Amino acid sequence: MEWPLAGEGRTDVIPRRWARYYLENAPSLVWLVFANVAGVFVGVFFYLPTLPEVETLAWPLYMDSPVATLLMALALATLLPNLGKRLDAAPTNLVLAYLHTIAFVWLVETGLWTALALNLHVGLYFPDLWRYFGVLVTHVLFVPEAYLLPHFGRTTPGALALALALTLVNDVLDYGFGLHPPLRYEPGLVLIAGSVGTSLLAVGLAAHAFGRLSPEPER
Repeated sequence: MEWPLAGEGRTDVIPRRWARYYLENAPSLVWLVFANVAGVFVGVFFYLPTLPEVETLAWPLYMDSPVATLLMALALATLLPNLGKRLDAAPTNLVLAYLHTIAFVWLVETGLWTALALNLHVGLYFPDLWRYFGVLVTHVLFVPEAYLLPHFGRTTPGALALALALTLVNDVLDYGFGLHPPLRYEPGLVLIAGSVGTSLLAVGLAAHAFGRLSPEPER
């Protein structure tokens, strides 16, 4: 089965042969799942000093990076039953379409937002080895990792609409209720506008990258 070309679904930001290597082989797939689960814990550790200031029920809305890596870990875990088969045989259904779409959007938006936030006031972070280079590199890598998802996932108009609603609501909570990730400066209009822009861009990229879920059952 050939996948659709750009404009009809998946794009080759990540070459197909690379995606097949990492997602069809047990050691590499398990490593990717483990790396994302580890990313959840590393991300939570980053937020620990400020968690007491945030209502417990709001933690998932506050900790953007751990949520993004958790969603990716769950999305990758859906491939575990497919080990030993080609990516073309990966299961597709409505629930998975929503999971894969939201994971893609959360990863891309978080990666782009982090690069923007760090570099708006770069002097407050650069040349700190971890707080600038470490955070920047790890989060920018969210973007190419997200592009593994269209190699086996699908989307729907409903999934894209929900992803857009969630990411825009997240922007409102970030700046209207102070739930944005910890910063060394007060967010201004440029960051707020940039956040909305990265949200819209992330959903647009998802719409371009994913093939659409067929109404007929797929293997």
